[in-house]
Amino acid sequence: MSTSLPLMAGFADPVHDAQGVFRHVLDALSRPGRIFTLGAHAGVGGMGPAMAQVLLALTDDDTPVWWQQPDADTAQWLRFHTGAPVIPSPADAAFAVSLGAAGLPALDVFAVGTANSPEHSTTLLLEVPSLESGPGVEWRGPGIQDVQMVRLAGLPDGFWTQWHANHAAFPQGLDIVFTCANAVLGLPRTTRVRRLEGV
Repeated sequence: MSTSLPLMAGFADPVHDAQGVFRHVLDALSRPGRIFTLGAHAGVGGMGPAMAQVLLALTDDDTPVWWQQPDADTAQWLRFHTGAPVIPSPADAAFAVSLGAAGLPALDVFAVGTANSPEHSTTLLLEVPSLESGPGVEWRGPGIQDVQMVRLAGLPDGFWTQWHANHAAFPQGLDIVFTCANAVLGLPRTTRVRRLEGV
């Protein structure tokens, strides 16, 4: 194990940098389908820079994290900087991290909250190869004026079918933050998605 990994790639200015990333993530979830660019930052282990920044900004010792691709060094890095514990079950995660959609479990394995506490759900942080070059889908819902065209690459077969079920469970359901390089894009449970014919 690299002894330097836990010490590397934290925020240079932890308070202000975390606040800035937090605002961008909130903007991404409030304006679904719009791409927001984060500041310059190094990736960590197999994570791109946006994923690393989102984890630094959103997690703490009260937010258990599930990793689809477990990596002791990366988990130790996050625990060093934020105190976020690692858990083995996606159903118990405040945040679930996937660095590639291949092998992503079905969305219904994650916590969706309860009728009385829908906020007690998982936020899925999903790194994809591109936020702009995948098959076209139309998003509609709160935060979108009329319709937003989105082209996410690398999603598994059946992903949007699963998303329809997640959306139908509102107010329960999970939210997703997609990352690629140093950019983020949000998909809240309130968003309706329609695949375009021929894509």
